[in-house]
Amino acid sequence: MRVDVFFAPSLVTPTDVHNRVVAVVDVLRASTSIATALANGARAVIPLASSEEVASRSKSLERSEVRLAGERRMQPVPGFDFGNSPLEFTRDAVEGKTVLMSTTNGTPAVLAVQGAKDIVIGSYVNFSAALGMLRAGLKAGSDVAIVCAGNERHFALEDSACAGLFVQHLSAKYAKADLNDAAQAALVLNKKFGTNLKRLLRASAHGKALVEAGFGDDLAACAELNAYTVLPVYQDRQITKVATERSR
Repeated sequence: MRVDVFFAPSLVTPTDVHNRVVAVVDVLRASTSIATALANGARAVIPLASSEEVASRSKSLERSEVRLAGERRMQPVPGFDFGNSPLEFTRDAVEGKTVLMSTTNGTPAVLAVQGAKDIVIGSYVNFSAALGMLRAGLKAGSDVAIVCAGNERHFALEDSACAGLFVQHLSAKYAKADLNDAAQAALVLNKKFGTNLKRLLRASAHGKALVEAGFGDDLAACAELNAYTVLPVYQDRQITKVATERSR
């Protein structure tokens, strides 16, 4: 069995995810926002390639039933209900709604791994739930891939360290699993920062940029380990939550 990490979606080929259980990780901020929205009662999150597609898709749905979420270079898309801050996806704002979402890094990463056996959205805030699904995949004989969304097609410290935490727990339970070089490097990053997630996010380039852009409070929200038990799974072109019992 294999546990492979990919530091950016551009490094992933169809073969890399075929018949695998895949975790997509975008700590800052899409994975965190998706987990938060579903934990707060959103019916589904539909990841789309562009803000234009979000606007177009919304026209075919009852406007009162959907919320539009979009971000480009950290800033909310004008005219949308939300940007990409997890603090926006409150229960009052999203309960019972379908969220149409397009972000710079996270949603393209999800769309890049279509063809996988199963796709889970993972982050620190729902770490244990996502880990359970990856463990279940290995137990059933499936290889695992952890795909980091990165930052505008480049390596992102926070996503890679989070991938390392997944690898740490997976390899502890399945010691015979083969790790690719990126998985071994991710382990080193996770060891460096450990559970000091606020320090990790403040040290990352994207974290620093978010603080400068006025989104410093988002870092604290994204650093809350296991804040939610929600398990967001991408299937049939939408992300919905499934019972965490599936992950055990």
